[in-house]
Amino acid sequence: MTTAVPADQVPLSAPLPGATIGQAVTRFFRKYATFTGRASRSEYWWWVLVNFIVTGVLTGLAYTGTSFTETGMVTGPLYWVFIVLASAWGLAVIIPTLALIWRRLHDTNRPGAWFFLVFIPLVGGIILLVFVLLPSDPAGARFDG
Repeated sequence: MTTAVPADQVPLSAPLPGATIGQAVTRFFRKYATFTGRASRSEYWWWVLVNFIVTGVLTGLAYTGTSFTETGMVTGPLYWVFIVLASAWGLAVIIPTLALIWRRLHDTNRPGAWFFLVFIPLVGGIILLVFVLLPSDPAGARFDG
């Protein structure tokens, strides 16, 4: 494993290899809607993990103590509270998550617009997954702003 680099020594437009979870989340929110620059694999995957956990916890709490009626309606005192919170979370992070994917593609020396491959049925998401898994390409520095 690589050692963490102090985040204050790396410009926000440059990737931060070996970012810790805290550094990745901080950089995610500091670059909220920044589509220029690059993001390292660690920055990307730490955010994916944090987002997965937060979404999972909010959704799980929504279904805790709920029951279903014969017509399939959900009943429970806190169901709608947590569904609204989960929805608000999703809306709050959709643009910065798109920006993060865009910067991750830049780090692999691909234009961010390649994100739209995800809309190709069946294979688009797989192609995008392969791209975000790829290691950094030094030629991606051309996207640094």
